[in-house]
Amino acid sequence: MDLEIKLFSELNLEDTFFDTLKESYPEFSDWFNRKAENGETAYVFFDEKGKILDFLYLKIEEDAIEDVTPVLPAKKRLKVGTFKIKPRHSRRGERFMKKIMDHAISENVDEVYVTIYPKPELEYLISSFEKYGFHHIANKNHGDQGSEYVLVKDMRTFEGDIVKDYPFVSKAETEKRILAIKPDYHTALFPDSILNNEDPYDLVQDVSSTNSIHKIYICWMKDVDKLKQGDLILIYRTNDGKGYANYRSVITSVCTVHEVKTFKDFKDEDDFIKYTNQYSIFSLKELSRWYKYKNNFTVIKMLYNVAFTRKVIRKKLLEDVGLDGSAYWGFLSVTDEQFNQIVELGQADGRYFID
Repeated sequence: MDLEIKLFSELNLEDTFFDTLKESYPEFSDWFNRKAENGETAYVFFDEKGKILDFLYLKIEEDAIEDVTPVLPAKKRLKVGTFKIKPRHSRRGERFMKKIMDHAISENVDEVYVTIYPKPELEYLISSFEKYGFHHIANKNHGDQGSEYVLVKDMRTFEGDIVKDYPFVSKAETEKRILAIKPDYHTALFPDSILNNEDPYDLVQDVSSTNSIHKIYICWMKDVDKLKQGDLILIYRTNDGKGYANYRSVITSVCTVHEVKTFKDFKDEDDFIKYTNQYSIFSLKELSRWYKYKNNFTVIKMLYNVAFTRKVIRKKLLEDVGLDGSAYWGFLSVTDEQFNQIVELGQADGRYFID
């Protein structure tokens, strides 16, 4: 099953998943029950037996945070109230991070913050937040239980780093391209961009390529190797054969190029597989075969920034945007004006774009 939004009242507080939270926070059960009474919700991932594997609770706050040192002045903030995952090599933490950032954009907050105890077993979680632009700027003292780090991401300033600034997209001085991806690969890579008539529970699996913010795609198209870090990619889901291409081929999302490699950049097959297998949708067998026998490939590592609210069909791209129907759409350049038109047609929230 995929990530679900559930009422607290629908969840079992006695699930063993919550045991460590009860141990770390004596008031956790009371807090949980209040949320249930108030009809609040959380993002939850279950296993096939209905046991909780991951949990994320988000809350909007606008008051000063006075129980931390130094005190943080009043601002509109998104608080990551509870964030717990069971590590299982599926990048679920990155999927939650995207949900946090999308929620922050939607609510137009000034900051996002989370409090985490600096314990060895939580170092991976702290580093995950810091990777995406959170900074340790305060502490929350719990007396005998020690202090938590207060990690804050400023949503109004940018560091000039495409990862730390995630999910924001910088449009200035970048190439914009359309990249075509087949339907089966598209859904596995971009779970928030599936079509309305696709069944997410059949198509979206708990694997690294689905959950991750970073995506790896391997292709053999001409000139893809000329992409550079910061360039923008419009993801074009090709026709699935269930109707006319003008209505079934759609642009669904915007990604930012992080890194581009070719066969020559890998010292051997192990190096290639280690790099690509972590975030790609391809099997080890496919990766090995391509390295050995079809090695004129280009590997694109990109950030999954924006999922369009409305998918932009090929018909609109031809008639409204003016793209050339006779051109090769596997990898196609678009102008700044065309890019902006496509983003507008996709009803993407303008707050994702910083220039």
